[in-house]
Parts: sequence; C-alpha cells; structure tokens
Amino acid sequence: MSFVQVIEFKTSHPDELNELMDEWKTATQGSRTATHAVVMSDRDHPGTYMEFVEFPSYEEAMRNSELPETAKVAERMGKLCDEPPVFHNLEVMRDERL
Repeated sequence: MSFVQVIEFKTSHPDELNELMDEWKTATQGSRTATHAVVMSDRDHPGTYMEFVEFPSYEEAMRNSELPETAKVAERMGKLCDEPPVFHNLEVMRDERL
C-alpha cells in the first residue's frame, strides 16, 4: 500500500504558497517521488489548510524529503506560515474509489 503525508498549516498567504508549490513541481520534475497532491482549505477554520501528498511507500517519501528542492521549499513554506506546519505520516491501510 501507499504512504500519505498530510501537512496541516495556517497561513494568511495561500496564493504565495500555491506559487511556491508550482515552483517545487517544476524544480523536481523527473526526480520527485510524490505521485498525487491535494490542497484543501478548512471551511470551519479560515486560514487553515491541509495538503494530502501520496507516495508509493514511506521510503519513497523519505527520498522525496531529501531532495534539495524539497528542503528549500520547506524553509520558504515555514516563513509563509503563521505557525509551524504539522506533519501527519500515514500508512494507507485501505484505498477504494466510491
């Protein structure tokens, strides 16, 4: 089964973070191991966002984390967040299209 990282963050700069993710996507073309990403805003908590990032495995997620481009984006992301992001590292146990 795959591995999912959920990143919970608070920011008043969502458009800048979106641009940052576009930069990362371009910079890691051909080297990233992330296979799927979804960014969501929390309707009940304005300014709170979650990003769902899927990888083939935990090991591939760690390889992705070690990319210099990922480290650079993480540092810049931290500066755009109102508080440090919270990472949830999740092993997928069941995956279905409903």
